[in-house]
Amino acid sequence: MEDILAIILIFGGGTAVAIAFSPIGKAIADRIRGRAVEGETDPAVLAEFDDVRAQLSELHERMEFSERLLAKGREAAPIEAGGNS
Repeated sequence: MEDILAIILIFGGGTAVAIAFSPIGKAIADRIRGRAVEGETDPAVLAEFDDVRAQLSELHERMEFSERLLAKGREAAPIEAGGNS
């Protein structure tokens, strides 16, 4: 049991150190420190994001309308007696 723990500790520690010195580790450290990300956002990406947001809003409205129609249909439909045997 102790042998397995030692192996896990060695490989796990080595992996943690490798990740810490990688670009991903540095980005995580900068995020924790609260540093701003360098670089500007592409205006084309922002325009596409706004387009997707508008499409999502429209889809949300359509889904709410469909839910209201379904609920209205369920409330209006009378429950019939099932006397057919």
